[in-house]
Amino acid sequence: MSYTVRFTRQAAEDLQRLYDFVVDRELERGGDLELASRALEAIEHGIATLAFSPFTCRKASGSPFIRELVIPFGASGYVALFEIEASDLIVVAAVRHQREDDYH
Repeated sequence: MSYTVRFTRQAAEDLQRLYDFVVDRELERGGDLELASRALEAIEHGIATLAFSPFTCRKASGSPFIRELVIPFGASGYVALFEIEASDLIVVAAVRHQREDDYH
């Protein structure tokens, strides 16, 4: 069985914000601008696994259908909050860096 994975508008905005943050940080440092693209690729690769195994992710609330996907990247990584809305649909509600404030 596979699921369709959708992003809420907020989650899509989160991806853009995370990308912009890494670009701005690397510009200030004179660092690697490709790092932002690699971070997004890691997030996309992680999210792609939800299409086949969303129930392997940790529960994020009392509901068995609201879960978090931990996406490793560098020394930390990202966390995607998602809901299994139907027998064939996953909705990603938010994506945060692991060091950001809570998003529940």
